[in-house]
Amino acid sequence: MGEYLSRKAIPREERLIFALDLPSVGEAQRFVERLGDAVRFYKVGLELFMAGGYFELVRWLRGQGKQVFVDLKFFDVPQTVGSAVARLRDKGAYFTTVHGNDQILKAAVEAAEGAVKILAVTVLTSLDAGDLKDLGFDCPVEDLVYSRARRALELGCDGVISSGLEVARLRRDLGDKLIVVTPGIRPVQNVDDQKRTVDVRQAFLNGADYIVVGRPIKEAPDPRAAAEAIQATIAGLFP
Repeated sequence: MGEYLSRKAIPREERLIFALDLPSVGEAQRFVERLGDAVRFYKVGLELFMAGGYFELVRWLRGQGKQVFVDLKFFDVPQTVGSAVARLRDKGAYFTTVHGNDQILKAAVEAAEGAVKILAVTVLTSLDAGDLKDLGFDCPVEDLVYSRARRALELGCDGVISSGLEVARLRRDLGDKLIVVTPGIRPVQNVDDQKRTVDVRQAFLNGADYIVVGRPIKEAPDPRAAAEAIQATIAGLFP
């Protein structure tokens, strides 16, 4: 129990990343203000990117003293991905996500120049073994996650996105060097589109460095209280 608990020097309050999935910048800013100091790290994804004012929101979050995870899952020819990542270097993003083969990941790492940390997507937490079979992958989910994480490490990526179910194997076989960010966190039995889920405590005991939580906070009767409860669990693991 706790064999793979993260030993990285990460501020405890930043281990919780809230998925800021809202339809407009104004609504996102009001939600951030509602959460206050209960959340220090925000993931800003495709919904807000399409709403307009995306990088203005990123700058506003940085001005509020928040860390920002730009989650756009870049996937294109290597030169295009590299150019896109290069544009992020002065935007204040701490993490960004890249999806693809070795050349795509390599282009992203080289373009980042250390100014933004590159996280390789392994297998989306909304996919299970049946979905992978439909996509043409004839292997267990765990094996595909491990293969992609191993390649990401060899190519110089800072970390990976992995469900909490596969993190323990990554830690056992690849060690502690990779940052592992774990989405699909559900405090109770899950009924939405996330298929490979764990709770907060198990994600960290399995070796996650950060967790990403969206709907369990956003849809709670009191979102700030929900975030504070998660932070309390984290504080119990990382005193």
